[in-house]
Amino acid sequence: MELDHATLSHTEIDALARRIDRPVVLVGMMGAGKSSVGRKLASLLHMPFVDADEEIERAAQMTIPEIFDQFGEDYFRSGERRVIARLIDGPNNRCVIATGGGAFVNAETRSLILDRGVAVWLDSDVDTLLERVSRKDNRPLLRQGDPREILTRLRDDRAPAYSEAPIHVKSTTGPHSRTVTKVLKGIEAWL
Repeated sequence: MELDHATLSHTEIDALARRIDRPVVLVGMMGAGKSSVGRKLASLLHMPFVDADEEIERAAQMTIPEIFDQFGEDYFRSGERRVIARLIDGPNNRCVIATGGGAFVNAETRSLILDRGVAVWLDSDVDTLLERVSRKDNRPLLRQGDPREILTRLRDDRAPAYSEAPIHVKSTTGPHSRTVTKVLKGIEAWL
């Protein structure tokens, strides 16, 4: 379902925020805008924003590239699953959570998010993803070959898992405020 770009009023957003009784969890590929959109969304909903990747780094006292280099992806995914479970089940779980690109692919993590959160898939085309991820060199999975080929393969492989999210929003090259509006309307329709 593609949603229009008309914005919601502050009154409508406040009413929507009061109806949300669980975390809003943004899922999707690296570069889809989960953290940027998540921060803006949390601000509008008057909720805390949590970046799962930052929480993983804090818990491990290492950067994500360091975790990948020293322990591998399986170890990282295990820690990611535990951190997301803690965020969703914690006392301050009425928040907006941005997950890492591979988090929702894990069946256990996906089940937890679908059961106890409002899952929103931020979806972008490969060109948009490539443009966004090229701004930083902190993506361990992109260090293993041609970034376009890797993003295309990952996007294709992960799409079936992402498609289980009940809310699907296209994140395009335009301003993030448009994507935030589409997320708000998606949540409103889902509730």
